[in-house]
Amino acid sequence: MEDRVEWKSAGLALSGIVEFPDAMKPGERRAAILVLHGFGSNKDSPMVRTVTRIFTSLGYVALRFDMRGCGDSEGERGRVICLEQVDDTKSAFDFLCGTDYADPKRIAVFGHSFGAAVAVYAAGTDARIAACISSGGWGHGGKKFRKQHASPEAWQRFSAMMDEGRRRSQRGERMMVPRFDIVPIRPGLRRNLAPGSILEFPFEVVESMYAFSANEVVGRIAPRPLLLLHPANDSVTPTEQSIDLFAHAGQPTDLHLFAEVDHFLFGDDNPMVQAVVRDWLKRYFPA
Repeated sequence: MEDRVEWKSAGLALSGIVEFPDAMKPGERRAAILVLHGFGSNKDSPMVRTVTRIFTSLGYVALRFDMRGCGDSEGERGRVICLEQVDDTKSAFDFLCGTDYADPKRIAVFGHSFGAAVAVYAAGTDARIAACISSGGWGHGGKKFRKQHASPEAWQRFSAMMDEGRRRSQRGERMMVPRFDIVPIRPGLRRNLAPGSILEFPFEVVESMYAFSANEVVGRIAPRPLLLLHPANDSVTPTEQSIDLFAHAGQPTDLHLFAEVDHFLFGDDNPMVQAVVRDWLKRYFPA
C-alpha cells in the first residue's frame, strides 16, 4: 500500500510517497524510515524504490520524497542547496510525526550519495532522528571535490570553473554548471541515474557542496546508531569519505565496504548489501 502525500518546507510544497508494510493494521504505529534521493535525483528513481521496498518488506513505514527543486516538489529546479535539503529532511520528519501511522520516537533516515551527506548532517543536528544509514556518502565537500577531479588537468578545470562562478556572483550574474562538470560519473554508470534527473545546476549549488561538512556534526549522532555503507572502490564518491566519517563518529557506528560494486550500491539488487542492512536494522533499529 502507498499514499501520495504533500507538506510544506519553507513555504514550498514537497511531494512524497508513503509506503506501508503488508501486515500493517489500521491505527497501528510503526517505526519509519525517511528515504533521501541523490544529487538532483527524485523519489521515483529505481534505486530509491528498491531501498523503500526493502524497508517495507522488513516491517517499516517508509517515506520517499522529492527535495525542493527536484521531481514533483516546488522550488527552483536544480537549486539543491545542502543545508536547505537538511531543512527539507527535518520537515519530512515533522510530517511523519503528525501522522497516525509512524511512531514519532522511532523515525530513522536513509540517504544515498548527496542524500547520505544530508542524512548524516540532519541526524547530527536533530536529536529526534533515531538512527541513520548512509550509502556512498561524504563528509567533507572540499576534499571530495579534490579527489573527484584528481588529475592536475581536471583540478585546473574545476578550479577555473569555481573562480569564474565566484567572479560572476560578485557581479550579480548567474552561472549554470553541467552536472558531470560538478560530479564526474563514468558513462557506464550513468544508466543508474533516475529518469528526470537534473543535468544542470546553478553555481551556488557547487559552492554549497564545497562548504558542506557532515564530518563536523557526525559525532553528535552517538549514542544513536549509525551505519556507513560504501563501495570499496567507488569511482564517483571517494571511499575515503565514509572512512573519514567513521573516524569522526561516535559509537555505535558500523562501516562496511563492499567489493565488486560501484557507487550505486542498491542498483544491482546486491544480496550482501541487503543482508548487512537487514541485520543492522534488526540489531539497532528493529521494526
